[in-house]
Amino acid sequence: MAAEYSVDICNKLSERFRAAGLHRRPRVTRYDAGAELVYEITEVSGANKAEVRLIVEKFIGGGFAGQVYRVKVLEIGSQGPVGGIEVGGIYAMKILIPPSAFSRLFRNVLYWVGFQGPFQLQCNPAAARAGAIWQKFIRRAAKIRFGDESSVVDIHATFIDGNLGSCGELSEWVDGRTWRLEVDDHLDLLRAWYKGREVDEQQLGSAEYRAKRRFMAEFVKLLHDMGAHEFARQYEWSTCKSQPNCLKRVGTDDDPQAGLVAVDFRAGLALLPFLPMSPGDFKLIFAGLKRGSLVQFDRGSISTLERFVEAYAGEFADMQQMLEELKSCERIYRDSVPDITHNHVRLLYDGDLWRTMFSSAVSGWKVRNIIDEKHEDKFRSCKISIMLFFVIGLIPFLGKVIRRVWAHAGWRAHYTAMLTSWDYFKRALDARIAEKVIDWHRAGRVDEQCAVKVSESLLLFLCHLPLSILPAGLHRFLTDGDFRREKLVYIFVRPVRLYFNVHLREEWMRQMVIDGKKKHIITEEDGNTILSQLKERYIQRYLVSLVVHFLTAPITQVVSIAVSWIYVKAHPELSGAQASAAVTGILIGFQITPISPGSIVRGIYTTILALYDRNFKDYNIAIFLSYVKYIGYLAFPIQMNYHYPAISRFMAAHFATEATHIFPVFGERGALLEHWVFRVFYNWPLTIRRRMRKVAQVRGTMRPRYWHGALCIIGATVLFAIVDAHWLTNTGNLPRLGQIWWLAGIIPLGCGAAVALGCGGAALWRRVLAATACGVALALLYTVVSMIISGGQVAAGDIVSQGRWRVLVFAVFSTIGALGAELSRPDPELR
Repeated sequence: MAAEYSVDICNKLSERFRAAGLHRRPRVTRYDAGAELVYEITEVSGANKAEVRLIVEKFIGGGFAGQVYRVKVLEIGSQGPVGGIEVGGIYAMKILIPPSAFSRLFRNVLYWVGFQGPFQLQCNPAAARAGAIWQKFIRRAAKIRFGDESSVVDIHATFIDGNLGSCGELSEWVDGRTWRLEVDDHLDLLRAWYKGREVDEQQLGSAEYRAKRRFMAEFVKLLHDMGAHEFARQYEWSTCKSQPNCLKRVGTDDDPQAGLVAVDFRAGLALLPFLPMSPGDFKLIFAGLKRGSLVQFDRGSISTLERFVEAYAGEFADMQQMLEELKSCERIYRDSVPDITHNHVRLLYDGDLWRTMFSSAVSGWKVRNIIDEKHEDKFRSCKISIMLFFVIGLIPFLGKVIRRVWAHAGWRAHYTAMLTSWDYFKRALDARIAEKVIDWHRAGRVDEQCAVKVSESLLLFLCHLPLSILPAGLHRFLTDGDFRREKLVYIFVRPVRLYFNVHLREEWMRQMVIDGKKKHIITEEDGNTILSQLKERYIQRYLVSLVVHFLTAPITQVVSIAVSWIYVKAHPELSGAQASAAVTGILIGFQITPISPGSIVRGIYTTILALYDRNFKDYNIAIFLSYVKYIGYLAFPIQMNYHYPAISRFMAAHFATEATHIFPVFGERGALLEHWVFRVFYNWPLTIRRRMRKVAQVRGTMRPRYWHGALCIIGATVLFAIVDAHWLTNTGNLPRLGQIWWLAGIIPLGCGAAVALGCGGAALWRRVLAATACGVALALLYTVVSMIISGGQVAAGDIVSQGRWRVLVFAVFSTIGALGAELSRPDPELR
């Protein structure tokens, strides 16, 4: 969970670690705002080095590839700028190690499976340099292709962070955002645009979305043209998670195509051929196989790059030295791990390959602080020691301790002191608790007061330790009484207060607007418009209705659990496995059904509201959508679009995007899932409304007709009669609905759709009513025919009982078929 934490508390706990006077370094997972750091950096465009002192202004976030900060350079230990870095400048710092232990483990395991070695971007300076130099060439290529090198973020320098044990890089800081969620009631035109059909550009919406998709497609093509094949994976649209890697610079809002910039070129996860992790990975795997790359990460083709550079020799005239360095770094990088899918038979005869692997292994251990400088020199002169050290590292748990004692003086002195001095042992234990509590506090597991108390009490720490494997929110819920009460009040009491308290509703909306501005899902102008409309009568009515929708959210879950309990109690003959299967089926059924108890309650409330106000016009969308599960939560935001477009699109964007962020990776802010949810739950209903209005205009010239309903009823009855006769002949009984469930669903659906589509110029409500009547008539006629076919072999009471279920099921499915047919009607102008 996103957590607000106290940097002061973290600093105090860090000071407690330093005061312990331990022989080892502190375990650092990430930095806090205000931390001052000193690095020796090497510029990417040359070999110049300098010592820089910088301060962390903000921790931006962390993923599988590493952790990102906004930093300010305070001092440079040279006469002038190095690699374009200047004193007082703001830059992006990326350190290539995830802050999360789980992310780090998952990333490293995938990389080890693919390349049989540690994650090279973290521990191999040559790999970090190679990636940075590739980015320089990509930036220059973007200038050639797009006419502006600022469409690729500039990278200035690389360095090694001794605290985190990782390579890092300093890049241009980009003030930008992902994308705005644009209101668009022409999604059918957008779909036609996807397919390459000619459409009216004046009517096409989603301008930013289309511009970004076009830019990323052209950028991927450029990357392939210049040989950066696996770098292109970072911008493949079909992976559904690449979109946040392309930002739009602040100040370019007036032009959808301006200010787009590619900002991330460091992959986090290796792509294994047997483990695709996104829809686009299937295509990428096959493309990699064609190139002879079974496992993909960030490999490029130097020969293709050389041809590209030769074709534009004038543009790359000043980068020949960088090209030579890239070749050297690439050779070291690729030869630093066994990588059997690329090196294969070379492993059997190539001595240079093995020498590079041994050398890079030692360098990686030093970067990750596994060995000290003295043992680095010793290992480089003894390959047997390297092999033995590697094998020891494979031993779970104990192997790490043995390697520390062997090759790191600080850790050796630490362990020795712990075993020989009780005072040192206590100080070491207190320091370790402080380190752990820092991570817990940052994650939101403990608040400021609790962090201090836990860090000072071994008993409290041991109580919290088992709970640290739980999600952060659950951990805190179980251990923090104030937090628990706050959450329970928020869930159960606050909605009731919102319903009755107008001032609380207004404050609720104001806070959402403030958060929306921070997340760039609302403009300053729209925010001011919303705040100026808060006291209007219909806004208040809509907000109250929205609160009611939230209050009805638990109804479906409560009903589903109650029905499951009643069913199990009513069937004591069920075994444990059968009862579990039945309960699971009931719970899943309630979740996937399009109309649920909760949505029915919402629909009834909206209907009563419209009748009370005697105003169908202002509820004409919400009154129907409220009955539909999930989509019903956006019924009122969609309804407000006509009179209050600003608040409508903001609320839809807010609720739609918040729902996606519970999903890891794909739910990242700015990823495709966020936009897809917004389109499906907001833009698609608007598109349907516009389309249905056009269809209604066309139908206005036609005469209503209903006679075809009789044909549908007769035809469907004949089909059911054939099935009944066949079933009776083979089994001696008539089929129950559950035995022909597929037919009992398909035929009424088809009938409902056919009746609705064939009603000519009839109004929508008459078309749906005709379809429902068709379903009821079909059920009744089918029941009569069943009695005739049975010839007395089946009790009439059983047939009548089945008939009652047929009336209910057929009426529902016919209605659904009619609504589905009407909602899927294409725009008459796009046929």
